[in-house]
Amino acid sequence: MCVPKSTLLAWVRNANNGLIDTGSGTRTSEESLNLAQQLQVANKHIKELEKKNRELEELNEFLEEASAFFAANRRKSAKKNV
Repeated sequence: MCVPKSTLLAWVRNANNGLIDTGSGTRTSEESLNLAQQLQVANKHIKELEKKNRELEELNEFLEEASAFFAANRRKSAKKNV
């Protein structure tokens, strides 16, 4: 079955002008492209947040180790002064 190009163009034009009920859950090509762009931006943002989270976890681990080191030194110093 072959649908004439002019018929397809008319359907697309009518759908874009809101003259055709495209049903629930369907999107125009512009909406789909916009959603794809939003998804791409969201995925990029997620990767940036994951990287930042890893950096913060590493910094937190370093700070915990530094805190333990200084606490141990403080205890040693307190024992010497007793």
